[in-house]
Amino acid sequence: MDAKDAASTALRDLGGFIREQRTAAQLSVRNLAAQAGVSNPYLSQIERGLRRPSAEILQSIARALQISAETLYVKAGILEEREPGDDLVAHILADPHLLEGQRRALVEVYLSFRREADLRPAATTATEETS
Repeated sequence: MDAKDAASTALRDLGGFIREQRTAAQLSVRNLAAQAGVSNPYLSQIERGLRRPSAEILQSIARALQISAETLYVKAGILEEREPGDDLVAHILADPHLLEGQRRALVEVYLSFRREADLRPAATTATEETS
């Protein structure tokens, strides 16, 4: 399978996953599109694997579906899947003492720090850790 076929398969898998989550949440395409702030045709194209949504659109869809944006980021290939035992995000999402909005906020802040750290040179990160 070449890179183009792999990308096409990944898009279909992402779209299928979003469709499954929408169905499980008992939402129509129209309702989910309205809640996510996208058009019906655009959401339909995402679900059929014809469009690659941006991280912002994925975040809006995740919020509307009340699922982790990280889950959609992994499905879209934006983030790499991590081992659940070592995953802080999984722990945050599983914490029964937090409200859903608090969980999402913590996850988003954490992921933004991780993205920032990934952009820093290794020497800077090592220096900061020892200070």
